[in-house]
Amino acid sequence: MDELKLRNVHLQQVQNQIRHNTDGLSSSTLVLRRGQPFTILINYDGRTYDPLKDKLVFRIVLGPLSEEVPVSASGNPSPSQWSAILKMSASGHTLTISLYTPASSPVGVYTLHLRVETCGSIKKYVLGQFTLLCNPWCQADSVFLPSENLRNEYIRNDFGLVFKGSPSNIESRPWSFDQYEKGILDICMKLLQLSPQSQANETKDLQNRSNPVYISRVISAMVNFEDDKGVLMGNWSGKYSDDVNPSMWSGSADILRQWAKIQFSPVKYRQSWVFAAVMCTVMRALGIPTRVVTNFNSAHDTNANMVIKEYYSEKGKKLSAGRDSVWNFHVWVESWMKRPDLDEGYGVYGGYGGYDGWQVLDPTTQEISTGMYRCGPAPVKAVNEKVNAPYDVPFVYAEINADVHKIIIRDGKILATSVDKDRVGALICTKCPGPAMLMQDITAEYKTEMDGMLCIFRNNGRHIKMRSDSVRVGGPICVTTVRQGVGVSIELLKAPVVGENLSFIVKITNNMAIPKLLRKHVNAQNKEYNRDPTGTFWEDHDDLKIGPNQTVTVQHEISFTEYMRNKAMEDCLVNLAVVIEDRMSKERALASEEFNISSPALNIQIHNVYSVIINTDQVATVTFTNPFNFAVSGDLIVAGSGLLEKKVQMRLTIQPRETMELPIFFIPRMTGAKMLHASLELTDQSTVLRGFKTVTVKAAYWETPGNTW
Repeated sequence: MDELKLRNVHLQQVQNQIRHNTDGLSSSTLVLRRGQPFTILINYDGRTYDPLKDKLVFRIVLGPLSEEVPVSASGNPSPSQWSAILKMSASGHTLTISLYTPASSPVGVYTLHLRVETCGSIKKYVLGQFTLLCNPWCQADSVFLPSENLRNEYIRNDFGLVFKGSPSNIESRPWSFDQYEKGILDICMKLLQLSPQSQANETKDLQNRSNPVYISRVISAMVNFEDDKGVLMGNWSGKYSDDVNPSMWSGSADILRQWAKIQFSPVKYRQSWVFAAVMCTVMRALGIPTRVVTNFNSAHDTNANMVIKEYYSEKGKKLSAGRDSVWNFHVWVESWMKRPDLDEGYGVYGGYGGYDGWQVLDPTTQEISTGMYRCGPAPVKAVNEKVNAPYDVPFVYAEINADVHKIIIRDGKILATSVDKDRVGALICTKCPGPAMLMQDITAEYKTEMDGMLCIFRNNGRHIKMRSDSVRVGGPICVTTVRQGVGVSIELLKAPVVGENLSFIVKITNNMAIPKLLRKHVNAQNKEYNRDPTGTFWEDHDDLKIGPNQTVTVQHEISFTEYMRNKAMEDCLVNLAVVIEDRMSKERALASEEFNISSPALNIQIHNVYSVIINTDQVATVTFTNPFNFAVSGDLIVAGSGLLEKKVQMRLTIQPRETMELPIFFIPRMTGAKMLHASLELTDQSTVLRGFKTVTVKAAYWETPGNTW
């Protein structure tokens, strides 16, 4: 009788990856999701396979971990352990085997072995490798997300928006997450392998990788390089001559590839939105639903007292003092997962599923969490409910709820103090799910309406000061401000745009029944989004009289030439402040506004946008009209994951009021929603112009199921 001989094994990469929703992910291995069966074909020669005489045993290897899985000819798979079920093919010499992975399997790169035991012989084979990811399509997986639309947005979508600027002038910046780009998934797996946890104890690390809470804390630390061989080096100095300005990055693939290319040394330079966008890429690639979130007016409360102090001179100049600060915006990510570790021990909020859902994760290097620079996962619900649950909830709470004390000083003496309870966490937002490139306001998920009270909560021996929306006996202390004799406010007349003058009004109100002689100081300074302002670039000082209970409005204008000369553009903002001094009583009132100056946009149009077909020639046009009265020069870059194989780059000079129209030719190589985006860095104006256009790439008619020639 002929001996049973293995001829070949087919891992059915295309079919399995389509069923596992990993089609499009580029890897050197088969890519699968846990908690879901995958099928392999074994072709053999010789006699017919006899399950009573022949034994097939798979060996699943993950680093030092391994498990043997005998093939069963019948029965039901176990949801909690690996299993293999055999099906005979019609040909008689092909075995179809379904391998079932538990939904709690560790994420990693596995090696698949096969042992064939026949009468008198044992033979072993290495069949290949597969990468196993989390599975938000599987109800048993702790990252299960019940909505297909949300899974498409937070797992499969490879582009999005990062919101920057200020609450009064929000900028939507396109970002390409690039998880489908060649080699990116393999680099993400390498990131896990190089973590300090893996280097210290590989076995323990691999076992813990079944838990997305653990994975997310590892990734949060590995995206920055402070404690490990992380991906990104931050730089908020404004000096980037030795490498790349953080504003110039627009996608994750370039960053991750560069990290791998330079032997896993940190890539320079990054700021919070880049940290968050790269982490979003890694988490989506690993199968954990993730979105990028912006918190406008984000407090960095280093001493955990829920108070940020800002100091001004008597003439309205904001001063650099203290470690605490309010960033105009700060960007982190939220990832969706269950938190069974919080089921017990958290008071009335405990119980199964109490803190499942969105979790805040922040890879920006701000504070140390359990010995490393990382933050989260902090349940958004726990932040809203003011519960000190792991991890880092008090820090996140302070970022969105701290009070801002504005203090006017002279020679170290306090002249006036006011408290702003509404500025911090003014808006928390993310991209709206779906094809529309719109903003979704999620502030209400983090915070409810407050009445200005403060509470001190005690949890695990720690006192945490937090605002409360109710009064309790012996608890909160009221914080109020005394009504002043003079009130003042600032209002921008229109959204600031580069090339236009800045127009604003100062509104002064006399709250008393007597006339007053006032001194008005208006001051404008440049600042970066996370730093105190630099020197004054414009100011105005004058006296004015105001009648009893009268309101006076004064209009001001700062010319384009004045703020352009001081580079108040691209990621730089303006701190505008006014101090009103009562010449008689010496009482002072302060109002301030921080805002960004938007850049003009590039316009992108795709020809025949509703009939873009995969693997066919397409054309788009990038258009820009120079609004300045002088020529501008710069470098244009056009990119689009799944649309352009390589970036289009060219040097341009555009004359005053001239309109530039450039055709961009591309061949889509992936179906689904895609984004074409462009940037034009103006070399002499310290600003970057951007534009984007989304398009749905359709399958060719002959590739659609059911259609034949």
